[in-house]
Amino acid sequence: MKRLICSVTVLLVLTYFAVSCEKDDICAEGSPTTPSLIVEFYNKDNGEELVNLINFRYYAVGETDTLPDVEEGTTTSFSKIELPLRTDATTTKWGLIFTRRLSNGQFTEPNTDFLEFNYETNPAYVSRACGFATTFMLSPNLNGAPNPVHTDSEDADGLWIDDVEVITTNIEDESETHIKIFL
Repeated sequence: MKRLICSVTVLLVLTYFAVSCEKDDICAEGSPTTPSLIVEFYNKDNGEELVNLINFRYYAVGETDTLPDVEEGTTTSFSKIELPLRTDATTTKWGLIFTRRLSNGQFTEPNTDFLEFNYETNPAYVSRACGFATTFMLSPNLNGAPNPVHTDSEDADGLWIDDVEVITTNIEDESETHIKIFL
């Protein structure tokens, strides 16, 4: 009888360890992830013409890193950027810094405009390996207040962004442009 109790106990312990072990889960390529807001820059006079911004940088207000991370003295050019939205908040404010090139080849002082996005988050469970992915729904313009809110820096150096157009309020993936900025 003792032998049977010992055998059953050992079998139960081994079964417990076998069941409690996790398999190596890897988040598969193509699994849903939390999307960033896709922004493209367009010519205000020709709404279909993309504009490449030279010496352009941007940062999330409250964060210390400025994007893109480039070496000092190098020139960067963008017509499209990805702005991650905070998953732990319902608003994210981005500072967009642009330095214009004048006709004589010189550059103006950096000019910062701010865009503050208000939104709702919708976390969705993907899998044990991938965890949760969050999608966003930009809040509608309420009481005449636009979304995103476009403001100038404290220096009041003038807005370099002429207009902001929301293409889609539902941010579920990064396959399409969500926001058009005209300059």
